[in-house]
Amino acid sequence: MKFETFFRRELASLRNEGRYRVFADLERKAGQFPRAMFHGPSGPREVTVWCSNDYLGMGQHPTVLEAMHEALDTCGAGAGGTRNIAGTNHYHVMIEKELAALHNKEAALLFNSGYMSNWAAISTIASKLPECVILSDALNHASMIEGMRHSRAKKVVFEHNNPNDLRRHLRALDPKVPKFVLFESVYSMDGDVAPVREIVEAAEDYGALTYIDEVHSVGLYGPGGAGIAARDGMSDRIDIIEGTLGKAIGVLGGYIAGSAAMCDFVRSFASGFIFSTALPPAIAAGALASIRHLRNSDAERIGHQERVAQVRAALDEAGIPHMPNPSHIVPVMVGDAALCKKLSDDLIERFDIYVQPINYPTVPRGTERLRITPTPLHSDEDIRKLVEALSSIWSMVGLKRAA
Repeated sequence: MKFETFFRRELASLRNEGRYRVFADLERKAGQFPRAMFHGPSGPREVTVWCSNDYLGMGQHPTVLEAMHEALDTCGAGAGGTRNIAGTNHYHVMIEKELAALHNKEAALLFNSGYMSNWAAISTIASKLPECVILSDALNHASMIEGMRHSRAKKVVFEHNNPNDLRRHLRALDPKVPKFVLFESVYSMDGDVAPVREIVEAAEDYGALTYIDEVHSVGLYGPGGAGIAARDGMSDRIDIIEGTLGKAIGVLGGYIAGSAAMCDFVRSFASGFIFSTALPPAIAAGALASIRHLRNSDAERIGHQERVAQVRAALDEAGIPHMPNPSHIVPVMVGDAALCKKLSDDLIERFDIYVQPINYPTVPRGTERLRITPTPLHSDEDIRKLVEALSSIWSMVGLKRAA
């Protein structure tokens, strides 16, 4: 087989479909978010970023940076290896205690990313529970799907955000087999929110273990930023809460929170934890400072929601179609991969606005979109420029306006 020919042919197929992904060369500037330096073909220039998952700008918050500088000077650069071999750094211990307190759980376990925490926790639990059956929401994230696949447990998919369909599948299973219900709180591409109470009640009625992915919710919703489950008064009734430190918290890492025995079980059996070098102390310190700040400050969350509402209103006034949802994620619908990339290219080339196109397999074909994520640090002028740019391009390419 001619391997290089195969690689080039597959890449050409992506390009022909308009799905080939080009990563913008961006240089974030501390203290200037959402501004960044774009290193393009014509040289570096400043752009405004509208698609960051640093939802609150905490990645450049002075408190976070100060904590990271202090930890770097105190502990050095790296963690020295895995926590099993090199020992757990004190910052790892402190952040796990903080996360457990945030979610009102006995314990938490820190991972290197949200992807890793989902993959390792789900695969370990489901593979070890005898004859376990996983019940998964149809739109669960790729990291959760990877965990299910790796576990080799039987999987049943229930209709997205449909507790009645979940009940139907639970009812059909042998009452004696362990059942493991997996769902998210905020779904990252459509921005819709799960009916947490109804899903948990269905699981409870059939004795199922519950697992919620709160990565697009932690820091943004609920008391102290504890998430949608806490906002809905359901944290105590969910067995395992998974989250990230790389989105609203603004740094890097993932975690699970739950009972002390469950966390210890995953710590003891999950290869993704056991064999991964631990997060550098400075990273853990920055995340810890961010969590503590957001637990005691609502200003970022209030400003965030105000900006989201303002962007939606401006898009409505301009007739730019966007998917309605109750969250902070604003999907501007295009419906064609090549056209979506053209819009993204035009925004950065003509208007110095960066929004990455979203296409298959992240979203189904025919639902390609620009995923806009306002932050409290976007100004009125930023919003005006964004909507005027979108409106100009919309007219230029002849896209249909919303009623």
